[in-house]
Amino acid sequence: MNNNLVAGLDVGSRSIELVVLEGGQLVDWARLPTTFDPLAQCQRLLKNLKARKLVATGYGRKLMQEKVTDREVITVTEIQAYALGAGQVCPEARTVLDIGGQDTKVIALDAEGRVTKFEMNDRCAAGTGKFLEFMAAALQIPLEEFGAFARQGDRRIQISSMCTVFAESEATSLMARGESAANIALGLHLAMVQRTAAMIRRVGGRVPLLFAGGVAHNPCVRALLEESLGHGLFVPPEPDLVGAWGAALYGRKKC
Repeated sequence: MNNNLVAGLDVGSRSIELVVLEGGQLVDWARLPTTFDPLAQCQRLLKNLKARKLVATGYGRKLMQEKVTDREVITVTEIQAYALGAGQVCPEARTVLDIGGQDTKVIALDAEGRVTKFEMNDRCAAGTGKFLEFMAAALQIPLEEFGAFARQGDRRIQISSMCTVFAESEATSLMARGESAANIALGLHLAMVQRTAAMIRRVGGRVPLLFAGGVAHNPCVRALLEESLGHGLFVPPEPDLVGAWGAALYGRKKC
């Protein structure tokens, strides 16, 4: 084991990210899908890990603390992890938006990067990556292509429900009336963004705003958010890594 290495592990509902730091510098990272066996996927990521200290965050962080016995494991909340990660990749950030597979988080930061306010949607799939995943499957569009497909829409239609079950029923009804799949996809993205923008405004919505999490890869969500908020977004090259990076930084502070 190497005492100079600190690892951060973000165990999310759709993917698991690992970040390894040495002296505060990123030296390695990896990602795997969560699947239906997150413990096995985490064990695959940790198999050759030389870091003695591991910091886990995300919805599966407690699982790591219970099951990993070959090294020291501590946990940190997602709010703390994303605040620390944001401070590393964009020190000027005053708002952090993370849309993951299971929840949406909006975090307000002060000039020193401390959390001043936050809001989470973690009680249903509405407004999360799972909503987009479910709707992409309903329209038979690969999830990775769903955002680009939605941008082909040429008419904005209103989707009244953000519940995945009712939204699917509404989408089916629209298709039966002859509405194009691209316009329906655009309407679904617009409904999600309207919900997200409201959350951002409730925590103050100060700029710069850092957009993290898997949904930050979606070009339609990014474009509609910028339009709704009236300003640009900072999207790091690997937006999925912000939480794991923050977890590793937390481990450095605790060393």
